[in-house]
Amino acid sequence: MDVGAMMVFSSYGWENCTDAQVWEEEIRLARLAADSGFDCLWSAEHHFADYSFVPDNIQLMTYLTALCPNIDLGTAAVILPWHDPLRVAEQAAVQDNLSKGRFRFGMGRGLARREFAAFRLSMDESRGRFDEAAPMIVNALKTGFIEGDGPYYRQPRTEIRPRPRYSFDGRIYAVASSEDSVISAAKLGAHMVMFADRPWEMRLPVIERGRDLHRQFHETEPPHIMLTEFCICGTNLAETEEEARRYQGKFVESNFYHYEFLGEHFKTVKGYDAYQQKAEIARKAGLEGAVNGFMQAASWGTPDRILRGLEARRKLLGDFEVNVAFRFGGTPYEVSERGLKLFAKEVLPVLKSWGPVAAGKAAA
Repeated sequence: MDVGAMMVFSSYGWENCTDAQVWEEEIRLARLAADSGFDCLWSAEHHFADYSFVPDNIQLMTYLTALCPNIDLGTAAVILPWHDPLRVAEQAAVQDNLSKGRFRFGMGRGLARREFAAFRLSMDESRGRFDEAAPMIVNALKTGFIEGDGPYYRQPRTEIRPRPRYSFDGRIYAVASSEDSVISAAKLGAHMVMFADRPWEMRLPVIERGRDLHRQFHETEPPHIMLTEFCICGTNLAETEEEARRYQGKFVESNFYHYEFLGEHFKTVKGYDAYQQKAEIARKAGLEGAVNGFMQAASWGTPDRILRGLEARRKLLGDFEVNVAFRFGGTPYEVSERGLKLFAKEVLPVLKSWGPVAAGKAAA
């Protein structure tokens, strides 16, 4: 199993936590993960708020390329509607050249109304912009040339320099929670990226739909999905449950606030039906119900409990990659570091020893 470490870069849930402290702690954890056997360092793109602030995650990964020379680097994800696809293709090509083929390029279309508003963009255009930009960028990284003739990006055929040196086969990822995003990911041949925010039984139909679509579009078996985790790991089960309820709960609260899940706006925004459904569930269950659902999906507890949970998930969903965050929701640095070290020592070796799930075993 491929196991990554996710960097959130958040100050929501901490008291008197400066932006500098956030970045220093996340970089320390990244270096620790790189030295502890993780396969990839990942980060999302977010702007303007304490929920998460990595305004340029390709730039971050370029820095980490030199700082951590023995691990892959990935974006989960670059939010394409906020960028010119030509510039994204150039940045990705530079990063992959510098890292000598260690870069995994992940894309998304964005979800926070406040971020779109600051960029003076309409969320109604996000689906169209993503579906136009994504294949332009993927083709540019494969061929060395970018071009487009759509309503948003009329791009003359242009060569990317430095030229891409390494094949991006198997290194393209796309966030896929809504039905439209699953279709887009399948068309791109990308790894679907999902977040541990609700029981996995609810996600299984969408995951299977994405796999079937990939087979239809490409006549090959789909790449593994990547599941992004928010993990509390320790030696005392009761204490880790209390910590998980506190820190995972605070992360859920930040998620509610940043994405306005208790609002009504998803009803009127094009292409966000799945999030409207999530918003309705959130309003009915409230924060406590959402935290309970999150804790059913995410990993917490002793290494043994975490392994049993991941094994049960694998039996349900089939093979997957996992991307684990240890710092979120006000988690003290010592708790984050403790969790990462214990996970690396007792969980990571077992995950890496797992062979592929037998065909037909998942969801049997």
